[in-house]
Amino acid sequence: MRPLQLARLSLFQGCLGCLAVIFAGMLNRVMISELAFPALLVGGALAFEQLMAPARVMFGQVSDRWPLRGRHRTPYIWMGTAGFCGLATLSIPVIFATSSALQSGATMAITGWTLCLCGLFSLYGLAISAASTPYLALVIDLTDESERPRAVGIIWCMLTIGIIAGAIAISFTTRSLDGISDPEVLQAALQTFMNRVALVIGAIVLLATIGIEPTSRPLSAGNQASRQGVTLRQSWALIRSSRQILIFFGFLLCFTLGLFLQDPILESYGAEVFGMPISKTTLLNAFWGTGTLVGLLIAGLWFTPTFGKLRSARTGCWMILASLLLLVAAGLIENTGTLLVVMVLFGLSAGIGTNSALSLMLDLTLPQLAGTFVGVWGLAQAMSRALGKVIGGGLLDLGRLVSGADQPLPAFAFVFVIEAGVVLIAIWILGRLNTAEFRRDTETKLETLLMASLDD
Repeated sequence: MRPLQLARLSLFQGCLGCLAVIFAGMLNRVMISELAFPALLVGGALAFEQLMAPARVMFGQVSDRWPLRGRHRTPYIWMGTAGFCGLATLSIPVIFATSSALQSGATMAITGWTLCLCGLFSLYGLAISAASTPYLALVIDLTDESERPRAVGIIWCMLTIGIIAGAIAISFTTRSLDGISDPEVLQAALQTFMNRVALVIGAIVLLATIGIEPTSRPLSAGNQASRQGVTLRQSWALIRSSRQILIFFGFLLCFTLGLFLQDPILESYGAEVFGMPISKTTLLNAFWGTGTLVGLLIAGLWFTPTFGKLRSARTGCWMILASLLLLVAAGLIENTGTLLVVMVLFGLSAGIGTNSALSLMLDLTLPQLAGTFVGVWGLAQAMSRALGKVIGGGLLDLGRLVSGADQPLPAFAFVFVIEAGVVLIAIWILGRLNTAEFRRDTETKLETLLMASLDD
């Protein structure tokens, strides 16, 4: 893949990063801190995006087997993008209608609008899955084995750049809203911002992907037979056939949960423990993203090639664990500068761990069924992010119940310590991973399935 082509393709991932910080950061903080939503309700509603993750396997299989106008990936990317951009604009009125219902105290209104909020995030998750799964499969389609580590490194760097850009854009946009609690003023400003974001992201995705996928890609006979001959049921049989697939699936679950369990509460941590306004807590994601970007580059260019994928992944996990404990320490001294430094270190740790985990993911993906395998790995990551949103908010509520509303630090520290324990489990699972065993088991099973299809 040419450098310009790769740079174009990576813009899509940048758009996802921008949207992620808007939903998980700004809107999450507005719902909890400005609109006084229960944290469990916010985490649960946002988690519905990730609860749609099983559809990723289906979308990957569909894009593997059924091209539209001769293309397997880009038509599905465009349809998914249209869906999530439209739903993003609808999120603002639904959030504020839910807030009005909560303030009214009417049971029927609260129930109805809560279901609408959860339904909107469910559809948003389906749209994200429909676009991102074929996108990652397209990356595998357009690169050979030697190009993929560099391609994935650049693409995930762009995801981080998107997070940083989104955080900075939100900070500038919401600066005038500091101290404003009037829902009408907040809704009008946020709606205008979201409408503009949706239009810009839709245009960028089109620019990033139009014409980049050839009508017919040069697939080998074996790859083409795999796409045409292996059904979704057979793909699941292949996935369940390897013990190593289950091990890596479990590692991705715990690793991602160890990164994002604090996701729904981080900005509220800055607001309640450090007294930071909206425009400042949003910048926590920018500092985290900057550290992640540096970590991705260090790991991709030097650390992972030098020390190996497994060792790098293990090192990244230990660094993440230490960063979580440092978050608690920063709260003990209530120093905002220390918090920002810790966020950079946390991002650096996340970048090193993510780069090595993604490199392992490439080793554990069959090119013949790229869409299906990408869907499975995406399912593991999305499930853990969903659990993070629900469990993170629930643990915070539990911590508040024990420590009291006037003592916010113990409640937040409780979440961070639990998260560190999850990272320890990820390290233990990683010690049982063997890529050679994966290749042996899955390639043998694939050949068996193809032979069975020919016999039929």
